[in-house]
Amino acid sequence: MTIDIRSRLDEISARPARFLAIGFFLLILVGTTLLNLPIASIDGNSVGFIDALFTSASAVCVTGLVVVNTAAHWTFFGKLIILVLIQIGGLGFMTMATLVALVLGRKITLKNRLILQEELNNLTLSGVVKLTKYVLYSTFFIEAVGALILSFRFVPDFGFWKGIWFAIFHSVSSFCNAGFDLIGNSMESYAGSFLVIMTMSILVVIGGIGFSVFINLFQNIRMKKPMSRLSIHTKLTLVITSGLLVVGFIFIYLVEFTNPETLGAMSGTEKILSAIFQSVVPRTAGFNSIPMGSLRDASTFFIILLMFIGGSPGSTAGGIKTTTIGVVYLTILSNIKGKEDVELYKKRIPKRAINKAITIFTLGLTVCIASTLLLAITEHADFLDILFETVSAYATVGLSRGITADLTVFGRLLIVGNMFFGRLGPLTIAFALAEQTKKSKGIYRFAEENINVG
Repeated sequence: MTIDIRSRLDEISARPARFLAIGFFLLILVGTTLLNLPIASIDGNSVGFIDALFTSASAVCVTGLVVVNTAAHWTFFGKLIILVLIQIGGLGFMTMATLVALVLGRKITLKNRLILQEELNNLTLSGVVKLTKYVLYSTFFIEAVGALILSFRFVPDFGFWKGIWFAIFHSVSSFCNAGFDLIGNSMESYAGSFLVIMTMSILVVIGGIGFSVFINLFQNIRMKKPMSRLSIHTKLTLVITSGLLVVGFIFIYLVEFTNPETLGAMSGTEKILSAIFQSVVPRTAGFNSIPMGSLRDASTFFIILLMFIGGSPGSTAGGIKTTTIGVVYLTILSNIKGKEDVELYKKRIPKRAINKAITIFTLGLTVCIASTLLLAITEHADFLDILFETVSAYATVGLSRGITADLTVFGRLLIVGNMFFGRLGPLTIAFALAEQTKKSKGIYRFAEENINVG
């Protein structure tokens, strides 16, 4: 019996969800193999398959959780591999399907364009390929500018070449919302540096807000349209993102202000910068300028909520996404008011978007709860620390309260699964719902019968 490899590849590529999942999985395996090489570790010994797998998955899924110190353990070769995995992982979520099709010279079908329109939140089917090129060019440009600005601080601190390398690495890690650092204690050493903290914060926000939002803003400005003409997606994204950043800053600043182990020991400027930074990075970058393990319980739980929400669709960020929580909240509000339709800015939100938002929210919550329960059984750690680690992995944040390196083999594999599912889960759900919607349209419907709820 012969196997037609080409037909099998065509079958896989015809299912975008499966195509992307396999692509990310293979990329993780390639990264694991390279990071497992002795030349990747400073001590000249292999780090081991599990730790290499964990690091590779964390980089590809742009999470930032680590079982070995990135700065102290990896050689330049290992750090370069991590940087490449971060860049591919960050861009891949938005552009992998189109990019692979372009490289292979494959035609982008109408079906694929519809899926890409859904993924990138593009308003029309036209210009999908142009949008992909825009994403690539603008990403490299923004990262280059970020690296240039960071070099003004890192070059004096580490020397020219090392400073340039640090600037590039942290710019890419920030824009891709990865959270990997080469300093060893994240950004705690730069808590009072306005240049470093604000540059990285801006990179994180830009990377996590979504290119469709910037395209919509740019088009409105270029055509001199009023801000009221922005798409409902852009408006909802900007409102929720701004609200979370402001509320996050105020909450962390007030709760941690007198905590001697976090903001309490800092100057006034450092307090403000650290509170800003810690309201930005849970969205989902994973850096920290104050020790996460020293946060008060209220701040810890609040950051868990921020991590679960994450960034916006069509971005480098993870989480269930800002627009998802927005649609879920609006649906609840409409039900309370007794309205049949969910409305926003004098527009009606489609049932398909509502169903998708509820599905992503519920599934994300289920995965986090199930994983937390399993880790609570297998790991010897505080429950709040376990919940923090689980949500951080699922939302591809990378923040930790110091238990990552102490996880058992089962715990590490479960966190790897959470990172992988968190990176691809919402996208896979979107694809699956799109397919199921088409398949479920039959010629008849079953009789309706009510169920008492609440």
